[in-house]
Amino acid sequence: MNLHTLTIAQAKDLLDKKEISSVELTRAFLDRIDKYDNTISAFITVDRDLALEQAQQADRIIAKGENQAFTGIPVALKDVLCTKGVKTTCASKILENFVPQYDATVVEKFKAQDAVLIGKANMDEFAMGSSTENSAFFVTRNPWNTDYVPGGSSGGSAAAVAARFCSGAVGTDTGGSIRQPASHCGVVGLKPTYGRVSRFGVVAYASSLDQVGPITRDVTDTAMMLNLMGGHDPKDSTSAPEPMPDFLKGIALFKEQGLSGMTAGIPKEFLSLEGIDPEVKTMFENARKTLEGLGVDIKEISLPHTNYAVAAYYIIAPCEASANLARFDGVRYGVRDMDANDIMEMYKKTKSKGFGLEVQRRIIIGTYSLSSGYYDAYYGRASQVRALIMDDFKRAFESCDIILSPVAPTPAFKIGEKIEDPLTMYLSDIFTLSCNLAGVPGISVPAGISSTGLPMGLQMMARHFDEMSLIRAGYGFEQAVGKHPDPPEL
Repeated sequence: MNLHTLTIAQAKDLLDKKEISSVELTRAFLDRIDKYDNTISAFITVDRDLALEQAQQADRIIAKGENQAFTGIPVALKDVLCTKGVKTTCASKILENFVPQYDATVVEKFKAQDAVLIGKANMDEFAMGSSTENSAFFVTRNPWNTDYVPGGSSGGSAAAVAARFCSGAVGTDTGGSIRQPASHCGVVGLKPTYGRVSRFGVVAYASSLDQVGPITRDVTDTAMMLNLMGGHDPKDSTSAPEPMPDFLKGIALFKEQGLSGMTAGIPKEFLSLEGIDPEVKTMFENARKTLEGLGVDIKEISLPHTNYAVAAYYIIAPCEASANLARFDGVRYGVRDMDANDIMEMYKKTKSKGFGLEVQRRIIIGTYSLSSGYYDAYYGRASQVRALIMDDFKRAFESCDIILSPVAPTPAFKIGEKIEDPLTMYLSDIFTLSCNLAGVPGISVPAGISSTGLPMGLQMMARHFDEMSLIRAGYGFEQAVGKHPDPPEL
């Protein structure tokens, strides 16, 4: 049995039956990381001894019959979540040797169930990017074709799941950073409703947009991870006191009722956008027909302010980033330039050396947009556009249960292809940004393979706190299209 091929649900079943041990499962993943991650570069940090120690503890708990849903399951964490005693770098030189003194709430939840935290995954620096090329340390490669990007900013997490380096992974999504790499790597990624999952202990990029979510091999595993990760957290002032359902009931609901009675909207503005790859259009049309065959009523809807989403996002997110990243000043933690003659020179040199070019670019945009005389013209107006986009979604969901679109306008692109053209890179998130601006949940489900052998994903979005509909519809679609192909053997 190749243990690295097991889904979370399959591994849990075998662990519960004591047919495999967590140590065996963890070692299978660690051996695979040792063998292949020098090619993929999915991880910034892997502590083999700590992972095996956690696996041994999980096996002792399983032996007592006290195991929970994730006991003994090896999970990767995006390196933006604080981990007590383990480096958290945000893929940045400025935090290269930072070791937090506490765990993020999501990390605490996995530890409380005695999961195995197998490593910290690579990412775009401070989650700013769409390709994981902006990491200060190295570029992560797509397991489907190592000449191509895995997407970003949670590219290391998605690549780790696709390469079978872990059972599942945690990512963050500010403008598509879970869904887009999931699409490019042929796995499932879900951005929950803003406030569904605690952000406490997540190093902030744009606080009103960031959300933590799961990346897994199938929708069942996504439901299992969301069950663990979600819930109100008093340590996070933006955490919503919403009841937490059992999202596995979405799968049971499909098995009982199928998708009949569900209505899906297709925004006319999305497919009229320029630059959509013809194969993405074909994938999306096939997906639409598949859902119609499952009994979903498909209708055209309108999200009239779609054309302003990219512009609004790239004002709001950099403004919030400029405020959040001001704390990395060389005084309290992280890198400090020791050659400066005074404090202002130290600030300047520390940030110039510590932050990469994309992070510097967004800080400068944000600081300018917030400066005296420009606030109303830029941040104020972008916030008004955001309110209009939220209203668009609210009206659209009066007539449909889910909204459909591609995840990305193209399959994964080659490493280096867009890195010198920030605007083209920003436009690769055109289908995903609105979801964050509106705060609604969205999921990427594998939906096809391009002629170049690269995966493409279908995006589904739902009302606030209706992740259940995404699990139900995503699972139904997954069952209808059949098992998604595995990446070529590394």
